[in-house]
Amino acid sequence: MELSIAFIFGLLFGSFLNVVILRIPNEESVVFGSSHCTSCNTALKPWHNIPLFSWLFLRGKCSYCKTKISLQYPLIELFSGMIFVALAYKLGINLPAFFVALSFLTLLALSMIDFKYKMVPDSLNLLAITFAVLGAYSIGGVFLNFKNALLFAGGFTLLRFALSYYLTSSVYRAGLKTKTSWNKHYDRTPFIEAMGEGDIMVAATMGALLGVELTLVAIFLSALLALPVMVAVIKGSKEQQRVPFVPFLAMATFIVYLYDSPIHAYIEANY
Repeated sequence: MELSIAFIFGLLFGSFLNVVILRIPNEESVVFGSSHCTSCNTALKPWHNIPLFSWLFLRGKCSYCKTKISLQYPLIELFSGMIFVALAYKLGINLPAFFVALSFLTLLALSMIDFKYKMVPDSLNLLAITFAVLGAYSIGGVFLNFKNALLFAGGFTLLRFALSYYLTSSVYRAGLKTKTSWNKHYDRTPFIEAMGEGDIMVAATMGALLGVELTLVAIFLSALLALPVMVAVIKGSKEQQRVPFVPFLAMATFIVYLYDSPIHAYIEANY
């Protein structure tokens, strides 16, 4: 019964998540403005917005213009329901579990936006961090989550600076070989960003959710998950080579969070 309630709540939040994913990249309000078909702009009726079931009953088409409705909508709702069920099964139904679930749902929205638009909105990132920090059973746990968030935000910021400096310096040194007497005083070397600011904030969320050891495991796992995709697009265009990394960070974080006890046991037994 509890898991069924969690699934229904997950579907409801997943429906709202679709609004967030659609509107925030377009700088539209997620609160004001009724739901409408993105093709014919006709306002939808309440029965058109029943999570998961409306898409099935409508056979994936708009009730008015018969345009196909993206599969993203039922999938996001289904994934949201599954996230709520998995966390309710692991943590029970309580306020900290609710905040943790909201943090993972926000990471899901960030993953979709990063995948579709190659952008990571700061507003959602801050929400994910806030929910992750609040997902504790005591005031001490909240402060510990906050400390871990700051630790990984600072660590990723330092890593970003070091890698960017190294890459920019490498390009600068290569450019010196092409210098001539008439352009030797001009430096047009672009500053190369090795990591986006969005990744830094996601790392802070990971730190708050997982703690130090498990966050390091999740970062390693995210690299493994991303590796096949990186290999697949290595010969593609520059645009194709811009693989969004937030989805892999979010996926790895969720996997490690669910299996934190076996992973802790393995670390303690082998190190």
